[in-house]
Formats: sequence, C-alpha cells, structure tokens
Amino acid sequence: MSHLKILPKQVFLLFVITALGIQCKNQTQKEEKVADASSTEEWNLVFEEEFDSDLSQWNAWNSGAFNEEIQMYQPEQLSLENGLLTISTQRKTVSGASTVADSTTKEFEYVSGRIESKELFGPTELEGKREYKFKARIKLPNGHGMWPAFWTYGDPWPLQGEIDILEARGGKPLEFLSNLFYGTQPGISIINEIDVLHNIGQDLTKEFHVYEMIWKADSISILFDGKLLHTYQANQENYVAEFFDKKQKVVLNIAVGGWFFEDQNSANYADSAIMQVDWVRVFSR
Repeated sequence: MSHLKILPKQVFLLFVITALGIQCKNQTQKEEKVADASSTEEWNLVFEEEFDSDLSQWNAWNSGAFNEEIQMYQPEQLSLENGLLTISTQRKTVSGASTVADSTTKEFEYVSGRIESKELFGPTELEGKREYKFKARIKLPNGHGMWPAFWTYGDPWPLQGEIDILEARGGKPLEFLSNLFYGTQPGISIINEIDVLHNIGQDLTKEFHVYEMIWKADSISILFDGKLLHTYQANQENYVAEFFDKKQKVVLNIAVGGWFFEDQNSANYADSAIMQVDWVRVFSR
C-alpha cells in the first residue's frame, strides 16, 4: 500500500474532480430515466418497483416448486441494498413444504428466493387497455444448474397463460430463452415446443440488461435492451389470442436443476449464485 501526501492545492483539485464525478454519475442516471420516459411516452406507468425500501408489493414463496427442481424457496434468500434486489441461491440441505399447494414435507438440496407481484396485469377489452409492457433491469447469476427467470403467469396454471420473458441456464451466460404456456385444464399445457433461444453473444452475468415483453391482443414480443428479438404472432399453435382478457402476476426467481437441464447430477452444479434486479416496471395503453 502506498502512502500519498496531498498538499492543500491538491486537496482542492481532488475535491473538484470528485464532485464532477458525482455530478456526471447523477446526470447519467437522470438521462437514463429521461430516455426511458421518452421511449414510453404513449404508455401509462401502472406499476413500479425500485427495490429501495421493502417488498410490500410482492409475495415471497416459502416452499418447493415444480419441474423436478431441487431448491426450497425461502424469504431469507431475498435482500435489499442500495436499490437492488438480490436473490441468493446456496447449496444447503433443508426440509419444507413440497410446493405451495402441497404441504407434504420434502428434503431439498438448495435454498433460493422467489417473489410474485400481489397485483395482476394483462390487456383486456373491458378496461380498454389493450396493450401491456413489462420491463426489468437484471444481472443474471452465473453457475451451472442455476435457472433464473423473469416471467408472468396466472392461477390456475396454465388456464390464464404463462409468458417466460427470460429463462436462462447459469452455465450458458451468453444466451437466454423465451417461452409460452397455455392450457384448458389445470396442470396441463397444450402448447408444444415454441421456446425461442436468444444468443446475445455477451456475458449476461457481468452487467445489468433490460429484459422486456410487450403483450397485445394478437402478439407477444420479447425485447432485449430495447431491441426486438422475437414476436409470437397469434396462431393455432401458440394460443396467443387466448391470453387476451387474462391477468397475470410478475415473477422473479432462481430455480435449481430440474428438467430444464440435461445434466441431472446436482454434484456438478454451482454451490452458490446471486441474481440482482435493479427495477421492475409495467405499462399499459
């Protein structure tokens, strides 16, 4: 460690440089917010979460889930600091309810976090809001076996539909997927193999990026950092038209293992990982 002696004139210069740095940072943050507002001028902001106080707009799971996943969700794995939500996943043997619908005790290999918005959203003819936009600024977790997601769905699943804006495999940090599910009977989806792989070509675990979905009566579009990646145009295979007039909650979570991975050996999975979320916003028009 070096020892630097600073003369009075240098102290003043250091103060000016520091002040300018803070001003530039504040100006950049202000410009980002203005840019976001200008790009959504025609939209009305109906939900906003900056993660700067509490999670009162959300429900936190305290159970296992589905899909042969091996994590138990616990509220303790959610933390707020410096305006960021951190979802922490750790290898830890615990016991708890099998799922939110089944209180049977089950042993899990990991603990993780999952939140769902208390409010539901979706385009409807009755309310005159025919389009919805969902956005979140996220830094993904790194590590084989990690299954981070930003998505929406309604109960009972999948009668109200499910829209996977973002699903990723922690061991493949250059890509993510989007997907849709829908069915006419509880627990059974009638949509088959319409997931879309988005190869971004940059490590999504290193920086924050904005993941976005626009939901209309006849289409669902997926965007990344403001760039359109894919549009599910309503047809007989994706049932997008059936999603209209239905309401869904917003979900953020990290699952571990399950059928999403070819490798089912959890010994090969990362011991820990974190996903961070800067903000979530929902718009309508």
